[in-house]
Amino acid sequence: MGRWRLARRSSIRRCLREFPLEVFEMSRSDQAAVVPAPSSLKISAIEQRGFFRSSRVMASTLHAGSSFSDKMSIEKSKSAIVSVEWLHQNLNLPHVKVLDASWYMPAEQRNPLEEFKKCRIPGALFFDIDGIVDDKVDLPHMLPVETAFAAALSALDLQNTDTIVAYDGKGIFSSARVWWMFRVFGHKNVYVLDGGLPKWLASSYPVDSSVPAGALSKIEASVAAVRKPQAGVGGFKTSFQQSLVWSLEQVKKNVEERTFQHIDARSKPRFYGAASEPRKGIRAGHVPGSKCIPFTEVLNQEGMLLPINALQKTFEDAGLNLEVPVVASCGTGVTACILALALYQLGVANVPVYDGSWTEWGGLPDSEVAVATSSA
Repeated sequence: MGRWRLARRSSIRRCLREFPLEVFEMSRSDQAAVVPAPSSLKISAIEQRGFFRSSRVMASTLHAGSSFSDKMSIEKSKSAIVSVEWLHQNLNLPHVKVLDASWYMPAEQRNPLEEFKKCRIPGALFFDIDGIVDDKVDLPHMLPVETAFAAALSALDLQNTDTIVAYDGKGIFSSARVWWMFRVFGHKNVYVLDGGLPKWLASSYPVDSSVPAGALSKIEASVAAVRKPQAGVGGFKTSFQQSLVWSLEQVKKNVEERTFQHIDARSKPRFYGAASEPRKGIRAGHVPGSKCIPFTEVLNQEGMLLPINALQKTFEDAGLNLEVPVVASCGTGVTACILALALYQLGVANVPVYDGSWTEWGGLPDSEVAVATSSA
């Protein structure tokens, strides 16, 4: 037992030493906007007023005390997140499948697959956000077609009966994108690990510092399967939920009709056109009529979702009416999913994401762009 503990501590120290596991870089203004998490969860005012669109009682997270012997324990709570304590307790169950969904901005110059190979939650496979895509569209990591997604997940040996837990190397960042992708293709039993790999390491839970050849073969096969998908082949079946993904045409229509509240997860300087976009050729500004809610404002400084009452306050302070439909966007369709995840926790379950997001909109010469020097 002593040797095992020493080996585990050594693996954790190696992960902390080799990889920059900071949650995300925030400006001083972003840090000030993050609402501190209260010590205990209170029932939110939105729940008290009966604003939920269903009778679900939302949990801020699934705690270590919840047992998976009752498989419906997750489904009853209808939370989209699980705690590291819960995952540690249930990690060895055969139908619990863990995916490292790490992805980083190009400027960070980090290789998520190589980091995964050296430090992963035991048994996890890697979900390649830049590989499981629609490669016929000249935009970053666009949602793949239905047959391609099914083929990729079948190659990863995932089944429709599996409980999927996605995590990433920042806390909650790109894992929310994978959560949304699974939901788009009809898999409801999917969750995000609250706090991700940094929280797992901070809790001194074990990690694997290598990946078996068989697992690497599955990961490679998942990307290869996207290029030549075959309908009906493999064990994972999909059911495309069109309402959860928006196209350019839908956003243009909404600019005219304003039937959906449009929220943008980018930073305020980017949204208001005061900062250049990280990708060349993309104009600065925002979709006319949209509101800016930076994704950092729904997370605490550990990269965990804020509790229900703090989430509600964040959205209300931004002028969002939770009784009016919402669509989310960002730079490339990644952090918009964090806002969708946060709204899910508030009972707003079917928030679509504009998949092309600002990279598509701001890259078109004829799309209308709004700019301002500040929020004032």
